[in-house]
Order: sequence, then C-alpha cells, then structure tokens
Amino acid sequence: MRMISKLVIVFLMVSLFIVNIPQKVDASLGVSAASAVLIEQQSGRVLFEKDAHTKRRIASITKIMTAILAIESGKMNQKVKVSEKATRAEGSSVYLKPGEKIKLNDLVYGLMLRSGNDTAVAIAEYVGGSVDGFAFLMNQKAKEIGMYNTHFANPHGLDDHEDHYSTAYDMAILMRYAMKDKTFQKISGTKEYHAPNPTENWDREWKNKNRLLTKYKYCTGGKTGFTKRAKRTLVTTATKGDMSLIAVTLNGPDDWNDHISMYENGFKGFDMIEVVSKGKVDIGKNNDYENHLYVKEPILYPATSDETDLFSVKFKLSKPDKKWLSSKKNETIVGKAAVYLDGRVVEETPIYYENEPEKKKGFFHFFKEIFLAVIGVNANG
Repeated sequence: MRMISKLVIVFLMVSLFIVNIPQKVDASLGVSAASAVLIEQQSGRVLFEKDAHTKRRIASITKIMTAILAIESGKMNQKVKVSEKATRAEGSSVYLKPGEKIKLNDLVYGLMLRSGNDTAVAIAEYVGGSVDGFAFLMNQKAKEIGMYNTHFANPHGLDDHEDHYSTAYDMAILMRYAMKDKTFQKISGTKEYHAPNPTENWDREWKNKNRLLTKYKYCTGGKTGFTKRAKRTLVTTATKGDMSLIAVTLNGPDDWNDHISMYENGFKGFDMIEVVSKGKVDIGKNNDYENHLYVKEPILYPATSDETDLFSVKFKLSKPDKKWLSSKKNETIVGKAAVYLDGRVVEETPIYYENEPEKKKGFFHFFKEIFLAVIGVNANG
C-alpha cells in the first residue's frame, strides 16, 4: 500500500507540474494589446502568446479571483450587511446602501456583470474579515493554482496599491481554474441579472459589460477591466464544438477584436485529438493485468494538422502486488499513461486496476428470492 500511496503522490505532483508548463505553438497573429495569451482550457496548452509573462496592472479582471473565492466560501446564500466603507468605494458601482443586507450570490453577480467596486469591498469584508484579510486569501489561492508572477493588494483592481499586478498568462491560469466551477461558469456567462433593491419597489437590473457575449457567438463568459494606469484589460472564454479557449489581453486598445482574432485563429488552426480513449487499456505485458486495466477519462489535446502524427503514448505500471490483486477495491491506481507530443510529455492520466466485478443479480433472481421468502423457503434451498 505504501508503494501505491507514493505512486499516487508522485503522479499528482508531476501532473500539476505539467499543467503549468505552457506548451506554446508559435503563431503569426497581430493584436493591439501590450500582452496577450490564448490557451486551450482542458489541457492548458498555450496556442498564442505575446509578452504573456510581463507583470502589468490588471484593473477589474482582478474580480475573477474575488468571485471564485466568494463562491468557494460556501456562503453564497447567506446575507451580507453592507458597510459604509463598501459604499464609498471609488469607480464603478452598483450603488449599494450602507446597512442593507444582500445575498453574497447577488453581490457576486454585481461584481462580475457590472464590475461593482462596492460589491468587491463588501465581499472582501464578509469572506476575508477585512480587505487586507481577503487580499491574503487572494495571494494564498494564487500560489496554490500556480500564479507565480502575481500579487493582489485589493479585491477590485483599483490603482490604490503599487504591488497589485499579474501577467496575461497568470490571468489565463486563474480563469482556467475558475471555469471548472459550475456556479462561476453560470455567473460569468449571464447577460442580464435582477437583484433585490431593499429601499425601492423595483429590482436592480444588471446587464453584463462583456460585450463579447453578444458580439461573438462562441463567447461563454469573461470579465472586463479598465483604469487610467492599467488601460483596457479583458479576460474571456469561448467554446466551439469540443474545444474551449481562454483569451487574455492587458493594455489592449482594441481588445474586443483582439479576442475575436485570437479565437478564430485558435479554432481554425487546432483540433482536439483524442490521444487516449476512456475505458479498458490493453498493454499485454503481464497476465495479472490482462483485462483489468482502464482509464477513467480520455485525453484530448489540441494540435495542428501537422502535429497529429507526432503523438505517442507510454504506459508506466508498478509491479503487481498480491494485496491489491486480491482486493475488492475497484479503483486502485497502478500506473499512468503519458502522452508525448514530438518527444515531450504534455499530458498524463492515471491507470486503474479493477478486479472482476461481482455479477449483478437480475430482476428475475430478485423476484425469486422474494417469492421464496414469502413461502418460507431459503433461496439457497
């Protein structure tokens, strides 16, 4: 069992390392932004980049981190009492009122759709105890998910701190992480939302500032940003067929068109290749493994037409162990399948060992047991 535990730990460490290696493909594409990146969401592969690792101010795309931390707090249905400090936040606002109580869920919608700085402060104070406490949580999460060139100093992205910055690539990592959450997906892609207004007889009506949701038919969500120092910043997502992409631009004067151009280039130039299929794996090296090995999920990887013949797969297995060969546990990790593209590892997935499953009893057998029980006869005679 120790060997298996070590194998699992090593696999997870290697997988996390691979996920954060940008597998870049050079592409000739002009964008107006000072920094830009396009990645495929499932694999994390970089399909296009321009100065993607330079630290820059990021403005309100900061709120992607604020939103996911609020969602992960597990308090979305709880009510938040809005402080006077929150209502005094500068810049864009949803005009919260001091002392009003509003659900955290509604605050996150106001944060993502209308970029409310008042909602950002209200969320920070509620989830983190204070703005500074929340900034600590933001930086903690940034390190956890691999944003190594990022530092957050506030929950909204205003230019009130010098040490508030990120990179195009780090923001793509953040969006990739956030888009794994279904609640975030829903909020990010919502075009219009109605929230209660406690002192009025009409609801607040918030329309999403992300114009790409209506301008580009494949867009599924995103977050806008702007300050005088950061200029225009934008993070968006788009899905076409089985491919989902994430685009980021920092200081992009023509960001809407930048994102459309990057998406069109990505969708046209790459296809999702199923390199490893879900289900049984036939390696044929050991009788103990025959008909017992499988992978839970297929490995899909974006590739150009010139790359489709450059894939190879290597299976790495631990030596058979009598303990788990005879175990009734059906999900024992015994190795991994490593996908190589042109000789370089780009993706891995665990290989599971499954014992012969116990045959399920059919309806007739079940009915027979009930019948025999009723007349007082044991099913086994």
